[in-house]
Amino acid sequence: MHSSPAESGPKTDTRSDPRTRLRVLPQARLWVLWALVLAGADLALGLSAKWTPGFSANEFSVDQELSRHHEVLLTGIAMTINYLFAPLVGVPIIILVALYLLVVRRSPVNAIAFGAVASLGWVASEIFKLIIARQRPNQALLLDPLAPETGSNSFPSGHVAFAVALAFAVFFIARNTRWSRTAAIAGPIVALVVAWSRVYVGVHYPTDVVASFLASSAAVILFAGLWNRYALVLLTRIPLLARFGPVGSSPNR
Repeated sequence: MHSSPAESGPKTDTRSDPRTRLRVLPQARLWVLWALVLAGADLALGLSAKWTPGFSANEFSVDQELSRHHEVLLTGIAMTINYLFAPLVGVPIIILVALYLLVVRRSPVNAIAFGAVASLGWVASEIFKLIIARQRPNQALLLDPLAPETGSNSFPSGHVAFAVALAFAVFFIARNTRWSRTAAIAGPIVALVVAWSRVYVGVHYPTDVVASFLASSAAVILFAGLWNRYALVLLTRIPLLARFGPVGSSPNR
């Protein structure tokens, strides 16, 4: 067989370059179907929670029970999470990590992929908040209300959705490194602790935090499939990115 000039010339293999680790994200089989199933389950859960008589009242008993047993240490942890995973802090964290990957690590592909995945939690949660419009638990009925949050944006929890998306993003960037196992274990644990904290504080019902796992996972699964199919084709058409680091060619399919 004869090699074409492109094949015989020197090439830079970006597939093994850690700066383009996220050029291909882990992709679920039947990813569109999985995303639709998870989103549909989230929507069904939200509508059931909102319109089923007595549903919210039964759930609120969990918030009330936790409110009766607040402890100083647990309250400190919950309120710290309330601050750290809020948009006011979470958004700068995403931006700073993405900038670090872009400018310091010279990894435009990793920076964009990490930022997009980590941001999807809030994007997904906001969509479902608008659709479901479930009222938050009544703070006046709690023995020890910790956060004066009200409104029709209870379902799902944005804090938890962000924690889930961040867990995905950290695992993706740590995949195939010595930190892979740590990220795979720590990410879900952190997300579960954030979920507990939102009910402990009394600003969400249990189904709100469960729904966050469904919504954020659906968004990440859908994004991973779209990213693998279209992202690098588009990124290679942005000359500015190549000034920061390798972008690479689109994966073979």
